[in-house]
Amino acid sequence: MDHKRKIMMCLTLAAVFSPVFGKEDWKATVVKNIEALVGSCVVLPCTFTHPGTQLSNSRLRGIWHRKDNWNEIFYHEDNTKIQDSFKGRTKLLGYLGDDNCTLEIDDVKDHDNGPFCFRVELVKKDDNKPTSDKFSFVEECAEIKMLHDPRKPKFGPLKSAVEGKPYTVTCSIRHTCSSHWPEITWNRGSKDDIIEVHKDINGGIWETESILVFIPEEKDDHTDLTCTAKFHGGKSSSTAFMLNVKRTENYNHIIIPVVAVAATAVIFGLVCVLMSTQYKYQDGSMWNRMSRLSLKYSFLLRPNNATSCGGQTTSKPRCPSPKSQPKSFNYKKDIDDNDDYMNTADLNVYGNV
Repeated sequence: MDHKRKIMMCLTLAAVFSPVFGKEDWKATVVKNIEALVGSCVVLPCTFTHPGTQLSNSRLRGIWHRKDNWNEIFYHEDNTKIQDSFKGRTKLLGYLGDDNCTLEIDDVKDHDNGPFCFRVELVKKDDNKPTSDKFSFVEECAEIKMLHDPRKPKFGPLKSAVEGKPYTVTCSIRHTCSSHWPEITWNRGSKDDIIEVHKDINGGIWETESILVFIPEEKDDHTDLTCTAKFHGGKSSSTAFMLNVKRTENYNHIIIPVVAVAATAVIFGLVCVLMSTQYKYQDGSMWNRMSRLSLKYSFLLRPNNATSCGGQTTSKPRCPSPKSQPKSFNYKKDIDDNDDYMNTADLNVYGNV
């Protein structure tokens, strides 16, 4: 019985303190298919897991190689071991101590198809030489599909633009070069009018979105709004649409005349009120005052058939001037002499006024 217990204890300790690197316990996750723009860059996402405690970055060495030829190395911390066609173009972006083995390939060439496989090695602390503990994830390799021409950016849902009101439009482009974002520019607006957002879609695909906010004017109607995406490496692509600006309804041609008429009516009403108030407390009404004025000066007006000084009817009253005859102090003599002169003072022709 004691012998069996000792055997079980040994097996348990062996399982607990077994080497950290067990071939069946290591796993890697790599994007198996991804697109890349020739001349730009591509980032191959990669993570791996292992049993046991976390290992420091100095204890791990990451290598990328071809699937069917482990000696054809695309990335190694020792640059001399890298294939000449890949020297200076590959870089490990991930931190191995965090189980991240992500690889960047810059200045993508037509022949960078892959498949690319990740390999990890345990190294000694003193001399940094590899140990016998190493593992290649040949079942998890990445292949690249080449794009010679960049894809065109796309606009978001387009809404109607209204003159004088803020207008928002979005433009986005998807890519696989997350270490160098594409630059999106517009044919109008400034940097202060633009907001840029980067989204991780999935599987190594990223989306760069540019949001433009501006206030359209009448002159912007039927003009092209262009969005241009410039990729790392120099290639670019553009897309555009015609902007239709709706004019704001203007009712000034109605409002101004109405306001003018209303203001005139108000002013006229105020004047009438003031005049009626002024004459209300005076003697009689305004019509009575006008009547008195007409009677006062009525003696100045006579009918056309008025009586002359000699009792004859004439169209216009006329009396000879006293200066036309010599002065006479004998009134009777003057009458006998058939003189036309009459003392108008004795004739009350018009009556007492």
